[in-house]
Amino acid sequence: MGYYDDHHYEGRSKRQKGSKGGYILASLAGVLIGAVLVIAVVPKVLDYNGVASSRDQGQSNTAQHNNADVQQLSLDVITDVTQAVDKAADAVVSISNIQASGFWSNDENAEGVAAGSGSGVIYKKEGGRAFIVTNYHVVEGAKQLEVSLTNGEKLPAKVVGKDIWTDLAVIEVDGSQIKTVAEFGDSDSLKIGEPVIAIGNPLGQFEGSVTQGIISGLERTVPVDIDQNGTVDWQAEVIQTDAAINPGNSGGALVNISGQVVGINSMKIAQSIVEGIGLAIPINFTKTVITDLEQHGEVKRPYMGLQLASVNEIPGYYQDEALKLPKDVTSGVVVSGVEPNSPASSAGLQEMDVIVEMDGDKINDVLELRHHLYIKKNIGDNLKIKYYRNGQLEETTMKLAAENTF
Repeated sequence: MGYYDDHHYEGRSKRQKGSKGGYILASLAGVLIGAVLVIAVVPKVLDYNGVASSRDQGQSNTAQHNNADVQQLSLDVITDVTQAVDKAADAVVSISNIQASGFWSNDENAEGVAAGSGSGVIYKKEGGRAFIVTNYHVVEGAKQLEVSLTNGEKLPAKVVGKDIWTDLAVIEVDGSQIKTVAEFGDSDSLKIGEPVIAIGNPLGQFEGSVTQGIISGLERTVPVDIDQNGTVDWQAEVIQTDAAINPGNSGGALVNISGQVVGINSMKIAQSIVEGIGLAIPINFTKTVITDLEQHGEVKRPYMGLQLASVNEIPGYYQDEALKLPKDVTSGVVVSGVEPNSPASSAGLQEMDVIVEMDGDKINDVLELRHHLYIKKNIGDNLKIKYYRNGQLEETTMKLAAENTF
C-alpha cells in the first residue's frame, strides 16, 4: 500500500482499540438508521408493484368519486337555436291523413288506417278554434284528419280550405288545448346564408324533429305537374335550404333564428344523387293564400275565360300557315278557345290570337301567363295585352273577374 493507505489504516486501528463503547453505539445507530430506511422505502416499493397504502387508497377513491361527479354534471345549454326552437316548436303539429273507412279496413288501396302523415303550423286562435296551415298534398283525399300536439294529445280536424296550385291548405281544431301560436316573419327580408331551422314530423314517426341549415337560394322556381299527366302546369316559387326536409316534414315550419316562421316546408328533390336541397313556400306568399282559404275555402284568382296553348308546342308549319306569325316570333300563347261573356270575350280576343305581352312583361308560354295572372294580378284589375292576329300586332285591355261569375 502507499503512504496514505497505511496511515489511514493505522489511525483506524488505534480508534478501534481505544473505545469499544463507541463501536457498540455506532452499530446501534446503524441498525436504527436501517430500520428507518426500511419503513420509508418499503411502502413506495409496494406502491410500485400495485399495492397501495390505505392513505393512497383513500386518495384514489376520492379521485374516482370526483371523476364520477364530473361525468354526471349536466349543462343548461342556451343558444340562439335552442331559443328559436323553444319559441316555435309547440306550434308545429303532426297531421294524420286517414282514408280507411274503419279501424280495420278492407279497402285494398288503403295502407292501414292512416294513409299518410305530414306536419302543420298553428298560426291563429279565434272563436274557440285554432287554425293550422299545411300542404294540400298532406290532406288530399282524407276521410278524416287527426292532429297530434307536442304534449301527445290527439284532436280531430277538418279542412277549412285547400288549393292544389300552391300546395297549401288550412285545417282547424278545437282551440281549448292550444297554448302556442306561431309568429310569422318576413320572407322577403331573408338573405342567402342566413341560418334557418326546419321543424316537423319526418317519416311520420319522429314528431318535433329539428334540423338546422341555411338559406341556400331565394326565388327558386320548381316545375309542378298538377294533374300528373306528364306536362308541367305551374312553376312554384320557393325558398331553397340545406336543412334536412324529408317525407313527413311537409307542412312543417321553416323558422329563422328569431323563432319566426318564414316558410312552409313543401317538398324535397328525392333523388339519390341529390343531397341537401329542401324547399319551402315563402310565408309572405302563404299569408295571402290562407286568407282566401279561411274566407272562401279556395283561392279566388283572376279569370280570363280562355283556353290556351304554348306556341312552342305548335309545329312550325302551323305557326306559319295557321297563326301567320312573323318569322322572328317563336314564343307566346295561342288562344285555342274563348268562353262566351267572359272577360276575354269582352276584350275582343278570338281563337288563333297569339298573346306575347302582358302589362309590358314578355309572355313566352302558358306557365308565364299563369304566373303573371295569378301572382301579379287581382280580381277587378285591368290587364293590358299585346297579341298577334293574322300577323299583325294588336293591343287590348281586359278587366279581370272572378271565376264562376258568368
